[in-house]
Amino acid sequence: MKITLEELQVFLSVADSVSLSAAAQKLDQPVSTVSRVLARLEDKLQTTLISRTTRRLHLTDEGSSFVEDARNIVSAAERAEERVLLRRGQPAGSLRVDAATPVMLHVLAPLLPGYHAKFPEVRLQLSSNEGFVDLLEQRIDLAIRVGELKDSSLHSRLLCHSPMRVLASPSYLARHGMPEKVSDLAQHVILGFSHPSQLNVWPLPAEHVGTRFFQARPTLGASSGETLRALAVQGMGITAQADFMTHEDRATGRLVEVLAAHRVELLRPVHAVYYQHTAVSARIASMVQYLANALPGAPGMQRVQPARRSRHVG
Repeated sequence: MKITLEELQVFLSVADSVSLSAAAQKLDQPVSTVSRVLARLEDKLQTTLISRTTRRLHLTDEGSSFVEDARNIVSAAERAEERVLLRRGQPAGSLRVDAATPVMLHVLAPLLPGYHAKFPEVRLQLSSNEGFVDLLEQRIDLAIRVGELKDSSLHSRLLCHSPMRVLASPSYLARHGMPEKVSDLAQHVILGFSHPSQLNVWPLPAEHVGTRFFQARPTLGASSGETLRALAVQGMGITAQADFMTHEDRATGRLVEVLAAHRVELLRPVHAVYYQHTAVSARIASMVQYLANALPGAPGMQRVQPARRSRHVG
């Protein structure tokens, strides 16, 4: 009996997730089905690919050797499928897109119905990772990242910018008062990122000579901007967030700008990031171009100047 593409896809999902339950969730299948398919593949190969213990899973030597071959086979099948379907004039096949939770909720989710209507043959698979992940290892085709990019072997396209503002809820300001100058922030609860420190750069003048922007020192830290936004709405303190996350809060009055007269322009870049290939997948290109057209007009976003539209990272 020959190996099937489904078996290879299940094996790769388990190998990447290091968890049967996580792989099952990613594949939208019961855990029992994933376990059964993996066992069938190992039976066909007459070897153990993934060692299972009560505490964790890990690739055996045979599994580590087999995983790259499996990736190449699955990728070749996907490219072949795409070439056939492209003859019908539309990008088609699976497109795996990753973004941090705030970006997925406030940026991508509102725009994806329009993409699906335009490219109905593309099957979207969405994931949210708060930190930077290895796109190849996680089998992610395209990532949308907010903030400055680190050097890497990736291609990127700058899609738009989102301005930053310092914000608090009316209830917090009623209890603690509105800061009148930047130094007043020392007397307030600062909601900031627990890591990395560069995320705590606020659009205000720096306290010290030699730096341009104010470096916030969190009183209450969190790893997610969405968590910080929610805490600010609940009156827990003052935070700084990009406009794409807070446009509805500001429109409804749940959050108001703090120290607006002192604000210094600070723009968060929004990039589409993908691995360099000889020919970029039509599916990736369709999503990148769609977002490049749609995002500049989205709430909380600013258009990119033509000279700064794209660049290569690394």
